[in-house]
Amino acid sequence: MTLGSGREARGARKPRVPSRSSPSPEPRASSRFSHRVLQLVSRIPAGQVATYGDLARKAGRPQAARAVGRLMAVAPRPGLPYHRVVAAGGRVGGYGDSPALKAALLASEGLTVRRGRIADFERSRWHG
Repeated sequence: MTLGSGREARGARKPRVPSRSSPSPEPRASSRFSHRVLQLVSRIPAGQVATYGDLARKAGRPQAARAVGRLMAVAPRPGLPYHRVVAAGGRVGGYGDSPALKAALLASEGLTVRRGRIADFERSRWHG
C-alpha cells in the first residue's frame, strides 16, 4: 500500500485551535451537554473552583471529564470564568499557552496557588 508522495504525513500540520474570541461558529456547543457545561461554568463564583469531573457529573455525564476539558479549550463564549475550572485534586491545569495567567487570575480572586495546585482545594471547591 502506498501513500503517494508521503507529503501528507510529513508535511501535515496540526489543526489550529480557535481562540475564545474567534468569530467561528460554536463547535459542538449546540449539544445539550456542552450547553449545560457552559451554563455551569457561568455560575462558578469568584474565589471558588470546580474540576472538569465536577462539571461533567453536574452536566449528567460523569465519565466525560476529558470532554469538559476539551470544551474549555475551544469554548466559544467570551466572558465566562473558564479559569475557575481546574484539574482533579486542585491542579491548576491548562489555560491555553499560559497556566501562569490562570494561576494569577485565581490569585486575584483570593485563592492561593502553590506548585501548580490550589491550596486548601476542598474549601474553595464549588458545590453549586
